[in-house]
Amino acid sequence: MTASQDTSPPNFNIPNALTGFRVVLIPVLVMVFYLPYGWSGWGSAAVFGVAAITDWLDGYLARALNQSTRFGAFMDPVADKLMVAVAVVVLLESYPSAWFAVPAAVIIGREIAISALREWMAELGQRASVAVSYMGKVKTGVQMASILLLLLCSRGAPPLFIGVGLVLFYLAAGLTLWSMVLYLRAAWPLLMGRG
Repeated sequence: MTASQDTSPPNFNIPNALTGFRVVLIPVLVMVFYLPYGWSGWGSAAVFGVAAITDWLDGYLARALNQSTRFGAFMDPVADKLMVAVAVVVLLESYPSAWFAVPAAVIIGREIAISALREWMAELGQRASVAVSYMGKVKTGVQMASILLLLLCSRGAPPLFIGVGLVLFYLAAGLTLWSMVLYLRAAWPLLMGRG
């Protein structure tokens, strides 16, 4: 097939634009979080909420409009992981204790480990073995909800709301570990050289 006959969708489309917008929102989240105003927690939660919506919307539109691209398949999870990691890091300032740092390290560490695993599996032509699972989607939903609530509460809130946010954060960390176990179990034969 010649270049003029190539019918693959272009990299510049609505889903990829939304993914790029999500990347742009990352420094905006940090700047809003550190503004010296009482509403900065609400503002950073709003930025994170918009990013979470675009995460769902770009995937939906890519499928609905048949605009999936290799660039989008690469950049979408990168944007998600960057947004989550940055949000968790800035939240450490509002929740400076081991009780928050440990699940934060679990969440960020898992994202790095699974990203490396997926890249390695892709090199072996086995990317489908570690495709996003239903458990991964549940984990992402709980993770997003917990971070959103903790950002909302980051400049002070009733203890009940903070408690709910922290419980959800611990649940997200538990689901993070469980989904990592599922991915590692799927990849284990290849990791052990038996594939």
